[in-house]
Amino acid sequence: MSIDWITVIAQIANFLVLVWLLKRFLYKPILNGIDARETEIARRMGEAGAAREEAEAAEKSFHARMAQLQADRDAAVAKALKATEEERAALLAETHTRLAREQRELHVHMEQERQKFLARLQQAGAQTLVALTRKALRELADETLEAAMVRQVLGQLAARADELAQAAGSDTTALVTTRAPLPEDLQAQLHRETDRHLPGFDLRFATNAVQSPGLILQVGGAQLSWTVDSYTDELTTLLDERLAAEASGRGDTPHAG
Repeated sequence: MSIDWITVIAQIANFLVLVWLLKRFLYKPILNGIDARETEIARRMGEAGAAREEAEAAEKSFHARMAQLQADRDAAVAKALKATEEERAALLAETHTRLAREQRELHVHMEQERQKFLARLQQAGAQTLVALTRKALRELADETLEAAMVRQVLGQLAARADELAQAAGSDTTALVTTRAPLPEDLQAQLHRETDRHLPGFDLRFATNAVQSPGLILQVGGAQLSWTVDSYTDELTTLLDERLAAEASGRGDTPHAG
């Protein structure tokens, strides 16, 4: 069977445009939010540094007074020095504790935002992928998405008919599940091909509104399928890798200011 390279290239180009659009309109706003959070943390760290400088200034002032009161350097001075050191230690400990807590909160927030972003991206990617696939098939191959799904599954059926028959055992029911009802002409085509490759099997059709867009042919414990899930899962994996690479690059690059 010859390959229509123009169609293949066009579909690849459509996919690349999809990835670019997702990066521009979904991924960039998340990064902007993360940048804003990092700026806020930097500001708070600056405030903590100022507080530490104030504590150090108070300590220097205290030592200056001690120099002027050398004659009265007794138990009262030792008590005041101890109180100042305890206050300084408490202030530093509080500052470190606050910074550690804010860093943990930032990491949790970033992970939550990442999970929300990936969930929205997967949903939007699946819908967009279906829409683009429909458009590409209609414009480039003069074919509907449903017809392409049937063609894909029937190609698998021709190659795995013996395996499906063995998996069915004594059960002679074959079930086709789609998200929306298939047109009658495609149902008739599936009937013809099933009778040819799996003679004696009773082919039935069902719909499942929560199923991923696509088509699943279930025979006993085996199934043939073509769904959008495999493509969106691959897209999620690629984006996970890209996010990890971006995070690594950002961590190695010092921020200005």
